[in-house]
Amino acid sequence: MGSFFQVMPLAFVMVAGPQILSPIFLATTAGWRKNSAAYVLGAAISIAIVVVAAYFIVKGLKSTSSASKSTKSNVVDYVILGLLAFLIVHVYLTRKTAKKPKWMDRLQRATPKFSFTLGFVLLGFFPTDIVSSVTVGSRLAGHNQPLWQALGFYGLTLLLIAVPALMVLVMGKRAETLLPKIRDWMDTNSWVVNEIVLLFFVAIEIKSVVS
Repeated sequence: MGSFFQVMPLAFVMVAGPQILSPIFLATTAGWRKNSAAYVLGAAISIAIVVVAAYFIVKGLKSTSSASKSTKSNVVDYVILGLLAFLIVHVYLTRKTAKKPKWMDRLQRATPKFSFTLGFVLLGFFPTDIVSSVTVGSRLAGHNQPLWQALGFYGLTLLLIAVPALMVLVMGKRAETLLPKIRDWMDTNSWVVNEIVLLFFVAIEIKSVVS
């Protein structure tokens, strides 16, 4: 169960930026129920594709390699450390420029089809997201952990992007005043949360390498 909880914090890296700003905007649209559901569904499919693909690719590479079991795991750890280093640098360098993209203005007129496509692309193939999902799948495969241990990361990511719609469902009109405040806080501080999570995960990987 160790890996189940260890990979979960990467869910926060997955949703920082336009990934969480988009469902906040969608939650305030006229068809917010369908749009929000379509966004989460698109994200669910793309995240699953990337995590599962990374998992079985690494599994396949390990099975065809002639290296020892410990060497294979160390190689995977070094690759993951490289991916995490990329994320740390990327998050830091874009901390002041990661503002609302111009295309977000279209979200007020969003349709379920557009929302689905947006969730699929953002959560599956945005640079920080694809690297995070690949890291999860690779780490589990590299340490011979079952794929189901990615469910914590997977479920938490989907829950986080569903929170805006859940707030509207529970709070009604009050959510309309609270969501913009959350959006503004995320704009300013999400990079700090990302860096803390990534450094935590780096510490876990370094421990795996030296132990």
